[in-house]
Amino acid sequence: QVQVVESGGGLVQPGGSLRLSCAASGSIFSINAMDWYRQTSGLERELVARITSGSRTNYADSVKGRFTISRDNAKNTVYLQMNSLRPEDTAVYYCRIESRSTISGPTYQYWGQGTQVTVSS
Repeated sequence: QVQVVESGGGLVQPGGSLRLSCAASGSIFSINAMDWYRQTSGLERELVARITSGSRTNYADSVKGRFTISRDNAKNTVYLQMNSLRPEDTAVYYCRIESRSTISGPTYQYWGQGTQVTVSS
């Protein structure tokens, strides 16, 4: 089994910054893509940023130039640096990873429990 735990959320003023972290542990041989999603009450969960095993990244248009995703493979951890935050960035942020437990085994997706980010003055 794999555990995924996010941290770093909180309350920040508009224009401020936060750094989210997501650490995966357990039965992990390798991790492919690592993603950050967010969800606002009543809306669908949306992909914010993705980083592949080769460190290719892509971002939602709404966060390009403000958010940066990165990963530390030695620590099985992915980060989301969020700058110039806006009230519309307020949401619960979720981490998702795609991993396998053996060299030839199937890939599974695992989600964290989410961390609240609130941007307000």
